[in-house]
Formats: sequence, C-alpha cells, structure tokens
Amino acid sequence: MAESELGQPAPGRLKIALAVLGGAIAALAVFTFMLFRQVDQTRQELADVRQALLGEIGKLRDASSAATQAHQERLNSLRRELEAARRSAAAAVGQAKMDALRRAEELAKKLEEEQTRQQQAVASELSQVRQATSEVSSKIADVRTDVGNVRSEIAATRAELEKTIAELKSVRGDLGVQSGLIATNAKELAALKALGERNYYEFTLPKRRDYQKVGDVALKLNKTDPKRHKFSLELIADDKRIEKKDRYINEPLQFYVTGSALPYEIVVNEVRKDQIVGYLATPKVRVERRLGGGERP
Repeated sequence: MAESELGQPAPGRLKIALAVLGGAIAALAVFTFMLFRQVDQTRQELADVRQALLGEIGKLRDASSAATQAHQERLNSLRRELEAARRSAAAAVGQAKMDALRRAEELAKKLEEEQTRQQQAVASELSQVRQATSEVSSKIADVRTDVGNVRSEIAATRAELEKTIAELKSVRGDLGVQSGLIATNAKELAALKALGERNYYEFTLPKRRDYQKVGDVALKLNKTDPKRHKFSLELIADDKRIEKKDRYINEPLQFYVTGSALPYEIVVNEVRKDQIVGYLATPKVRVERRLGGGERP
C-alpha cells in the first residue's frame, strides 16, 4: 500500500493552554472530591462507633444499678436476720443463748463478705466504664490523625500534579501539526492520563517480522540505533501502511485515521537494542475532518 502522511494547521496556543488548565482543574476537583468524601465517610463511621459505645456504657450503668439494688436488698435481709438473731439471743438462756450468739456471729461474717463482694463488683463495673471511655477517646484521636493525613496527602498530590503538568512540553509533530502535551517518562504520562484529554496506550515494541496491535493500529519495528536515539517503524491504520524512517525519541509521529479531526500520535521515549518503549495517543472524540488546503482523502 502507498505511504500517506497528512498535515493540518496548528491550533492556537491559547486554546491548548485553556484546555490543559481546564482538564487539570477538573481532574483535581474530582480527586479532591473523592478524598473529602472518604474523610466524611470516616467521620460518619466514628460517629456510629461512638454512639454504639455510648449505648454499651449505658447498658453497663443500668446493669450496675440493678446489681447494686439487688445487693442492697440482700444486705437489708441479712441485717433483719441479724437483728432477729440478736433479739433471740438476748431472750434465750443457757445453750439456746450460745447458739443464738453463734448464729449472730455467722450472720455478721456473711454480712461483711457480702459487702466486700458488692464493693468488688462496683469497682469492676467502674473499671469497664473507664476502659470503654478510654477506647472511645483513642479512636477519636486516631480518626483526627487520619483526617490530618488525608489532608496532607491531598495537598501533596495536588502540588505534585501541578508541578508535573507544568513540566509537560508541547512540540510540533513530524507532519508539521502542533502537538498537544507529550510525556517523556512514566511520571509525565500518568499526569497526561489524569488530564483525560486523550486515550493513551503504552507499548514495548520488539523488532520482529509480524505487526503488534496497539490501540486500533498495528506497529512493526524495523530498525533501532540506541546510540543516536533513532529508530524506524511501520504502522497500519485504516488498511493503509505508513512508514516512519529515522525518527528520534520524544518526537510525535503523526498520522490520520478515518473519522478523526485530530491526528493520532506515537511518542517513543526510549530506544533499546532491537526494542522501543513509548505510547500511542488517540483523540477522545472522533469527528470527520474537513478536506481542503492541500489535504488528500
């Protein structure tokens, strides 16, 4: 098939800058919204945990009150028995009086033991309440720390994205068409993907006889020159074969496909021995471009 490389007038720098800035702001807004949504969800989970813990503390207090009332009734019963035994001892004579005194001593001992058990139970319940309160305070501190970390991550991510976008370059492609922003490494490519202006397909293309599918085109590497950072390749798009000879790294290789007003671009970031690494950038929206000004269908 015959080789076909078509060009078109370069878009204005102002439109490109506005599009890049708009895409960056939109990406940052979406990213910030998602992170703050995560913070709100964490706060809601904290409120649920705190409400559940307060409910458990209320149950403990109710149980403690019921237990205290039961212990008090038991103590009152023992006191009544003790008083009855003492009155019986005072009225009895001889052995009967001795038995009554012995019984009174036993009841007094039981009363003391019951008081000790009651004090221990109350102390245990108070300890549980203090522990629950401490756990709530600890979780509140953890959530505050998490919120602070999320805010720091938002600020750092935003600053890093803005810095990377500022470092991106816009160059003219091999068809003479002003290219959009291009990436020279993985970090910059990630920033381009975040802008969301184009579709990006990364590839590692070895030198071999058959073509390799990348996006909706097919690529074949013919030659590499790692020392000079040069390479030659062929591509097939719309059943047309296009050859790109002796091209350099980070140079946009442009070509058109049917239904696209903007050119497709191949950018190679690294030339190795019998292998190249780069990406294919395609327009998000494909609209039939108008012919004219020397363009051929």
